[in-house]
Amino acid sequence: MKVQLFVPCFIDQLYPGVAFNMVKVLRKVGCEVSYNANQTCCGQPAFNAGFQEDAKDVCKKFLQDFADDAVVVAPSASCIGFVKNYYPQLFANSMYSGQADALSKRVFEFSDFLVNQLQVTDVGARFEGVVTYHDSCAGLREVGIKQEPRTLLANVRGLTLTEMNDVETCCGFGGSFAVKFDAISGAMADQKVTNAAATNAQYLVSTDMSCLMHIDGVAKKKGIDLQVLHLADVLASGWEL
Repeated sequence: MKVQLFVPCFIDQLYPGVAFNMVKVLRKVGCEVSYNANQTCCGQPAFNAGFQEDAKDVCKKFLQDFADDAVVVAPSASCIGFVKNYYPQLFANSMYSGQADALSKRVFEFSDFLVNQLQVTDVGARFEGVVTYHDSCAGLREVGIKQEPRTLLANVRGLTLTEMNDVETCCGFGGSFAVKFDAISGAMADQKVTNAAATNAQYLVSTDMSCLMHIDGVAKKKGIDLQVLHLADVLASGWEL
């Protein structure tokens, strides 16, 4: 299957290894991966901040960058959730309406694509360690994934998955929310770190590096030894392409 890769802004700038590991896994399961170097942001930050008209300019470019019929896969439930759910609303009753509707049906978060589109639940990964999983709000509510990442983790050799309390509770990041309401955001992340640490897990895994970045900052401030990893990092472990 031909797959177009969408790399979100923060992955590109801060965690490029996640994108490389996703490509590694996609190629292993038989995908032909392409990357349009002209791609930029999906427009979510501006949209969430209330600047819908400014967001439209960014979103129009996204529509152009992914204009062919190939599926689009990204290591971010947050970005995919925005394109899938809000592009059709943003461009309703416009000349871009059909294009936005079509794109929303062929964009997929990484684990959703593997499990539900390719029917792949075991990529042959090996990862030694105890892991706890964080459900991102976008993953649960915007994309509708919960079991998919856990199914993939359950088939990783050497990995022990243990669930934390209040696993579906928000970590407090929420993009600009973490800046505008830093005290509330920090307290929410503090509780998430506390729950994760109580499992005695060595690693915290999620589909969203934005959440993990926020949680990681609080864990380090608290002096808690908890390493954060994207799901792609785990699935790319223990084998060579």
